[in-house]
Amino acid sequence: MLTRLSRPRALALCAVPVLALFGVAAFAPLPFTLAQPGTTANVLGEDHGTPVISIKGAPTRPTKGELRMTTIVATGPTADVGVGDVIDSWFRTDRAVLPRDSVYPTGGSEKEIEKHNLEDMKKSQNSAVSAALNYLGKAPASVDVSLHLADVGGPSAGLFFALGIVDKLDGDGSGGDLTGGRTIAGTGTIRANGEVGAVGGVSLKTQAARRDGATVFLVPKDECRAAGAELPKGLQLIPVTTLKGAVSSLRALERGQKVPSC
Repeated sequence: MLTRLSRPRALALCAVPVLALFGVAAFAPLPFTLAQPGTTANVLGEDHGTPVISIKGAPTRPTKGELRMTTIVATGPTADVGVGDVIDSWFRTDRAVLPRDSVYPTGGSEKEIEKHNLEDMKKSQNSAVSAALNYLGKAPASVDVSLHLADVGGPSAGLFFALGIVDKLDGDGSGGDLTGGRTIAGTGTIRANGEVGAVGGVSLKTQAARRDGATVFLVPKDECRAAGAELPKGLQLIPVTTLKGAVSSLRALERGQKVPSC
């Protein structure tokens, strides 16, 4: 036997399971990672008392200014992220909600992911050394470069390691500093042939850069739009695609010449 319900009562009964679903979702973990601006590090300086870049077998030059690689801080791969966390982050410019798989594509435990990130960093360092020495026309067999930066994983510091090596060995090529005495920040992977690749999280990294005194930010060209989304006031974006292009842009900036823009 069927009983005909009034419209208000029918809507009320339909709302019960919907509200129940929202109630469950409010407490159930979601497949997201929350990220925020992380630390920055001057690759021309020291890390815990040890030079970030050490070079033997070739004369080096004293440097002024800073080349700051940037990072983001993200919740761990097993962290519970609820609806409230997601909603709060959506309304903040210093937070980002990212699909967990985009931050931790390899899966696995936290220790396995940490190991993977450290391996990526090591590969990135090797590529940065090769790219810098290839750009300067120096034989790797004659120049010994070691890189030291604790507590940072992943490949996104590659471009700035390479720029730091170039600055220590050659500066701007005319006796001056590649930085022009400025605090330059940025991000980007690098290949041994000097190609610069995208990294993600750039809108958060620009905030970290400005917070730590940078006035210029080098960004992989493909991520110009993302970098400009929440660009802090007083921070100039310069798009790059290669190590050679990045060096040329910094030289032009130092000389007051026109530089590329996003």
